[in-house]
Amino acid sequence: MKKIIGYLSGIIIIFFLTIIVINYYVIISTKNKIIDNNIPNVDCILVLGAGLRNNNPSPMLKDRLDKSIELYDKKISNKLLMSGDHTKKNYDEVNIMKEYAIDKGVPSKDIFMDHAGISTYDSIYRAKNIFNAKRIIIVTQKYHLYRALYIADKLGIEAYGVEAEHIIYSGNTYRELREVLARDKDFIKTIYKPKSKYLGSSYSLGGNGDVTND
Repeated sequence: MKKIIGYLSGIIIIFFLTIIVINYYVIISTKNKIIDNNIPNVDCILVLGAGLRNNNPSPMLKDRLDKSIELYDKKISNKLLMSGDHTKKNYDEVNIMKEYAIDKGVPSKDIFMDHAGISTYDSIYRAKNIFNAKRIIIVTQKYHLYRALYIADKLGIEAYGVEAEHIIYSGNTYRELREVLARDKDFIKTIYKPKSKYLGSSYSLGGNGDVTND
């Protein structure tokens, strides 16, 4: 019995050590791609969805949008790619993201919408394979940037991360702990590189973003 307990304890220890090592590797391998100056020109600024509250951007999403609009105004790129979940009729992140940017002065034609960005992996996979992006800025909170940049690198996209406004949001501790597991999950996922659940027509980011209107 003691041998069995010792064996199981060893497996559990190895399991948790593996989680910690992978998490640390994802962070250290991407942290140099998080930048705040000397930002290169790119095909688009990719904004990752972060939920809605009362049919408006959540505080976290609002900060992502504000930073992306700031970069657009600085002419880092003349295209925004709003990627979020619009796979159900009663939930539409991307149109609300686009409307927010339009209200801030960004022309509709410069805003593309990815209606099937249901996960970080899907958003980046589709940025490459649906929107033909080769060089991008990803805008999200710093804790999330490590994973997004890692996915982009493994999918063959030249990506740089720009951190949205640094604010402590409610539920932040839980969110960061969950992110550890998400990094491990996507570390494994990028080994196999499965196709996104939703594919469809492809678009050129050099064109008019209104082609993605619904």
